[in-house]
Amino acid sequence: MNILIINAGSSSIKYQLIQMPSELIIGKGLIERIGSENATVKYKTKSVDTEEVMLIPNHSAGFKKMATLLMDPDQGVIANVNDISIVAHRVVHGGNTFSDTTEITQEVKDKIKELSILAPLHNPHNLEGILLAEEAFPTARQIAVFDTAFHQSMPVKAKKYALPNELYTDHRIQAFGFHGTSHKYVSEKAISLLKLKSSKIITIHLGHGCSITAVRDGKSVDHSMGFTPANGLIMGSRSGDIDHSLIFYLVNNLGYGMEEVNALLSKKSGMLGLTGLRDLRDIEAKAKTGNKECILALEMNAYRIKKYIGAYTAAMNGLDAIVFTAGIGENSSTLRSLVCTDMDYLGITLDPAKNESKSSNIREVGSTEAKVKILVVPTNEELEIAKQAFGLS
Repeated sequence: MNILIINAGSSSIKYQLIQMPSELIIGKGLIERIGSENATVKYKTKSVDTEEVMLIPNHSAGFKKMATLLMDPDQGVIANVNDISIVAHRVVHGGNTFSDTTEITQEVKDKIKELSILAPLHNPHNLEGILLAEEAFPTARQIAVFDTAFHQSMPVKAKKYALPNELYTDHRIQAFGFHGTSHKYVSEKAISLLKLKSSKIITIHLGHGCSITAVRDGKSVDHSMGFTPANGLIMGSRSGDIDHSLIFYLVNNLGYGMEEVNALLSKKSGMLGLTGLRDLRDIEAKAKTGNKECILALEMNAYRIKKYIGAYTAAMNGLDAIVFTAGIGENSSTLRSLVCTDMDYLGITLDPAKNESKSSNIREVGSTEAKVKILVVPTNEELEIAKQAFGLS
């Protein structure tokens, strides 16, 4: 069975075609900078690895390009669109409505749209991906896998806010948690690698969006993001944790409108707001030349992560391992070093040589004698989504 996994973002489409149950990756690709004349189109199979820059004016054009590549007579991997049995979509926010992988119906689409108010940077594009996939692959089953599902196991004491009770009981205002497919995948890999019968693990997903999860015996018990994917760690353009009174100060004293505040906190803050740069690699490069803003931003980023590690270690009454994952977590030895420095009290001690080593495989980067294991586990959200979608079939 061929399952096409779609992760549609605001200006990108990431996709992977996986044969199940063998878990064989037949083809994969990434279309970035959609809406630009300089969109990047990457496509890779067992025998082909291409990249081109071209005009991709919108997501519809991106889907057509993706389908064309998959069916290309010379470098494609399927004969026609009917060769795809399932299209599985990553959807960020499922609220309390969706706790499991779900076949997409009109009712499901309506609910995803309704929940867009809670994930405005994600759900609208996830929904657009679903609508376009229905057109491009009309005979395939469309299935949604929700980022929030893994965190349904969080206890009430962790997910409930100290607000009037009716806001929780009547309106389900609570912490939901995000990046669930990634946290689930890497925590299971870590538990398997370490052969733990009972486990206390902290998984740290660091990309443009960043989050951290306390995982006890394979279940999420606390998570840094909340009602929306906006709070917690410092992110690429999101502020993470702030004093909520700041919002009222911006509006009442500095003349900001509510939409301006929303844009400020979600699109103009984080590492971008601190440095003026979007890419952590550029920030690290400038920090090495002595740029004070970039140095401070990296220190702030690591400091926030360290505080959560301490809190979650206390919440679980112990810690067996911490896991770094996603683009920054897997590739930034600088940030891993900053996070793990001066953490020996908790049994976290990095091995500098191991930390600097480059690999696409699971690896330990902690010192041999460290009480807590430090792992780098490459995430594979697409495979996790494929496994869940296949399980539903």
